[in-house]
Amino acid sequence: MAIEIERKFLVCGEGWRDQVRHSSPMAQAYLNDAGRASVRVRIEAEQATLNIKQAVAGAQRLEFEYPIPLVDAQQLIAELGGGRIEKQRHRVPVGEQVWEIDEFFGDNAGLIVAEIELPSLQATFERPGWLGDEVTEDSRYYNHALAQHPYKDWAAS
Repeated sequence: MAIEIERKFLVCGEGWRDQVRHSSPMAQAYLNDAGRASVRVRIEAEQATLNIKQAVAGAQRLEFEYPIPLVDAQQLIAELGGGRIEKQRHRVPVGEQVWEIDEFFGDNAGLIVAEIELPSLQATFERPGWLGDEVTEDSRYYNHALAQHPYKDWAAS
């Protein structure tokens, strides 16, 4: 069983950009409407994965991820993908940990969030100055939710 423990925050300012050690483009699409779990296909650079993640709010969720052929991922996204997400993932080391900063494009342009995976719910981490409000418990910021209700539409709601 794979358990993911991840905390998510908004990003403030541009101070993180000069600390980026690696960036890669991502395209992903969801293959279901996420009752109990989301099923996602993701292409990051030239690698593709199929991901199944428990649909519950909070920092801890079941998650299973499997590599799949790139051509299969491209076909799944093109023919079966519902909500789509386009983003650039930046990896920023801070202390002993690496933050993943997602800069969204398309219908979610303007949204930048930082995520950190932790070994336990009680684990501590260094909080960089560019970290804003925590949104771990706010399901609007989950990628599956952003695919269905994009950031650009939030002001209209």
